Amino acid sequence: MISCSGLGVVGGLRGYGAFVTPTQLRAFSAVVRLGSVKDAAAELSVTEAAVSLHIGSLRKELGDPLFTRTSSGLAFTPGGLRLARRSLELLGLQDRTLREVSQAGQGRRLLRLAASSLFSEYAAPGLIELFTSRAKDLDVEMVVCHTHQFRSLLESRAVDVAIGPPAPAQSELVVHEPFLQYEVIPVAGAPVGAGELAGCTWLLGPAAVGDDGVVPRALRHFAVPEGSQRIFQSSAAALDEAKRGNGIALALAFAVRSDLTSGALIAVAAPGFDGTGRWAASTLPENHVPPAAAELIRFVRTPRAMTAMLRGAGAPVGHFRPSVHITLWS
Repeated sequence: MISCSGLGVVGGLRGYGAFVTPTQLRAFSAVVRLGSVKDAAAELSVTEAAVSLHIGSLRKELGDPLFTRTSSGLAFTPGGLRLARRSLELLGLQDRTLREVSQAGQGRRLLRLAASSLFSEYAAPGLIELFTSRAKDLDVEMVVCHTHQFRSLLESRAVDVAIGPPAPAQSELVVHEPFLQYEVIPVAGAPVGAGELAGCTWLLGPAAVGDDGVVPRALRHFAVPEGSQRIFQSSAAALDEAKRGNGIALALAFAVRSDLTSGALIAVAAPGFDGTGRWAASTLPENHVPPAAAELIRFVRTPRAMTAMLRGAGAPVGHFRPSVHITLWS
């Protein structure tokens, strides 16, 4: 039996006269996250009646209404708020335990990493290639997502560590370790005057989608209308289009250093724009950080790691050994 805050886990959670199953917790967690029974049922591929039955069983077992429906959405009781947090933790712990047991049975460890799009495209390849070369038994699973998703992924134990610009509205349960400053600059394949910026086409990578990081800040600074934005599947594809003279791209300065030297790209004057940003490693507090994640956080601040990240686009992550599994989240 695994005890957790006075509750035993044997196919479900038993304690204080109540028995709660993972299926009930998944239903409740989906309702909390999506805000409705209908949407929760669609995500879980069950009927609305089944979700309502699970919620009703939770209310009966725990002796708490958990939430009520109002014109503004769901209103949670204090017990409902606590269960919302605990359900994410417990379900994440269950999934993590099953993964770790499976990996251990194969003699391997798993590190689950969430990363912002710019970091994943330019800095992650060199970092992960070097980091995994030090531990032959380690697999890395990387999720590419917006930084505002970091907190929920960490708190639900879906990932072990998240790397990217620290989101401004993180909870006190998430700690950040800044490790590398970078700069985003506008570039083009031909000279562009300051007065021409408003009428140009802006060629952008996935980092343009969302409200966090330097790229969205640049678009706001230059007041770039949506009609003038072309978003590509990668920043590299946007840069290739810029080299053909088809618009302005926003690039990491260290990643286009050689193109600026060769003249393939030209830095566009951007008076008043501060393109500096900082990447940080975000985790739960230290006692909740798995050993592989703690090792990565120590490693990422070393000179060797900095060099690996700043060398520009390295080998595609699909070429890593051991393999790195990539999931793209919209």
